[in-house]
Amino acid sequence: MNSTTKNIGFQGQNFYIGLDVHKKNWSVTIRTQNTQIKTFSMNPSPTELIQHLQKNYPGGTYHSVYEAGFCGFWIHRELEFLGIHNIVIHPGDVPTTEKEKRTKTDPVDSSKLARELSSGSLEAIYVPNKSHDSFRSLVRLRHKLVRQQSRVKNRIKSYLYYLGIQWPKEMDTSNWSNRFVTWLENISFEYLPSKEYMTFCLQDLKYTQQQIQKIQDQIKKYIQKEPLNSIIKEQLMSVPGVGFTTAVTLYAELIDIHRFSSFDKLAAFVGFVPNTHSSGEKEKTTGITHRQNRYLRHYLIEAAWIAIKKDPALLLAFGQLKRHMTSQEAIVRIAKKLLNRIRHVWKNKKSYVEAVA
Repeated sequence: MNSTTKNIGFQGQNFYIGLDVHKKNWSVTIRTQNTQIKTFSMNPSPTELIQHLQKNYPGGTYHSVYEAGFCGFWIHRELEFLGIHNIVIHPGDVPTTEKEKRTKTDPVDSSKLARELSSGSLEAIYVPNKSHDSFRSLVRLRHKLVRQQSRVKNRIKSYLYYLGIQWPKEMDTSNWSNRFVTWLENISFEYLPSKEYMTFCLQDLKYTQQQIQKIQDQIKKYIQKEPLNSIIKEQLMSVPGVGFTTAVTLYAELIDIHRFSSFDKLAAFVGFVPNTHSSGEKEKTTGITHRQNRYLRHYLIEAAWIAIKKDPALLLAFGQLKRHMTSQEAIVRIAKKLLNRIRHVWKNKKSYVEAVA
């Protein structure tokens, strides 16, 4: 900004900043309500951004937006601390023109974000505080390690099959006993490299299991604090089918059940809504939506399979649903019913009480 504009003040003027954030740089677009002012690249620094805004548009009210992703929420917190009204959005919620889909570049993305922010079309996602965010990260790490454990087990079983080695049928379960691991350790291979392959795989498995146990112990220690202990053990785990891991994941992913104004919004967040396509007056449903919380939907469907064995009402509902759909389709609907129960006990801060016929 040149010297003739140094004394210009922008009090009462809103500026909308779209940020396409990356590790090494940000693409930034600044606009007013009706006009795009500039697009440029800068260092990934909230401090440098506020300095630029205050130097070039002093006194203005600054609004910014970026898409949720690998960078987490530290940018949001720093922008807010510096006086910029920031929101974080889901990437799939940004209205995009056909031209923008064909010419997807960082400047185009930041321009699109600034435009939609100025029009008021964007809906912010929930941003947890630092404490909740750190707890969620620990719970998600456990989930990733459990998946890693499954991959190692599959690698071991695939290698045995590759060599034509049959394992005892009574040991063919998802939860490997110490006896089965001992059997794996004592397999006699024809060649040494095969033995070394198995040794490395088993070492990987044991290390992953140890890490999972350590995280589990830390989670148990953390939730001894109130009100977490009451929410997880007395409320969530009182619902049939909901075990410790599911309850902890529910809390870590949702944090505050009251942030969902309706059950439909909670169900949409988890991913228990149909995937629909509209064309003219026709609307076609193509199964359950692909958009989901990848941690919650998985655990709730698993919990539903357990719940129908414990709760007669859910078992009856499952049987009725199976008359006109597959078991997998039916269990998804049971999981949605289970989610409604969870919401009820959490919102009302009381244990689940089974209805008496």
